[in-house]
Amino acid sequence: MTISEMFDKRFKRCWPPRGDGIIMVLEIENLTKLYKNGRGAEDITFALTPGEVLGLLGPNGSGKTTTMKAIVGLVQPTRGNVRICGVDVTRRHEEAMKHTGCLIEAPSLYEHMTAYQNLKLAARFYEGLGAERIGQVLKMVEMDKYKKDKVSTFSLGMRQRTGLALALLSEPELLILDEPANGLDIEGMIYVREVVSKAASNGAAVLISSHLAHEIEQVATKVAIMYGGKLLNLESMDNIKAASPSLEDHFLAQVAKMRAEVA
Repeated sequence: MTISEMFDKRFKRCWPPRGDGIIMVLEIENLTKLYKNGRGAEDITFALTPGEVLGLLGPNGSGKTTTMKAIVGLVQPTRGNVRICGVDVTRRHEEAMKHTGCLIEAPSLYEHMTAYQNLKLAARFYEGLGAERIGQVLKMVEMDKYKKDKVSTFSLGMRQRTGLALALLSEPELLILDEPANGLDIEGMIYVREVVSKAASNGAAVLISSHLAHEIEQVATKVAIMYGGKLLNLESMDNIKAASPSLEDHFLAQVAKMRAEVA
């Protein structure tokens, strides 16, 4: 079965459009999470509509993962607002998560369970999800032949694929992937790109992070440059390509500009 067939069912619309006809899947305003050591992410603002792929690009420690954790409620924001499909994440967390699939840092998997059992457990939290959908996503990430194997026997790449299957399980309107290519071989990385592109083409909004410009450049429709916990620049991929030789050059230019401003 092809990726196109897997995503044959269109992603659900979040709710009726605003007065201007725009449907917002994700809205974050001045999102801040600061830890006791002063690190984290500060005053992050952006929005995503259906079909958009926003790449968070920055080095390790730039605030990408913290931002994603704050969006889905894995950490309590210091301040700021997050809405997923119009639902306030802080006030109505469970409802907001019904629209969301995520893979943040290492996949949360039960070691003593098989791949299939992990997905079956997760499916219990979503109405109407059963063996058919579990089989689909396992095949989608090429883990169907290992579905009866325990997670404790999995390689890093196999764990990452199983985590991706968990993120895709509910056919979410918002898909959040934190460094999804970690531990994957070349074919696996290409497959992640295909899954992201197909999800977006079927109406999902995708938020993806990486410290590798090349990976973001392959899939993103717009890019947020993060550095030192700050969002330095947010631009469409088309505008970046028109103004810079590559996304890497754009990133270096934004960092140089920031350093010049604080010097």
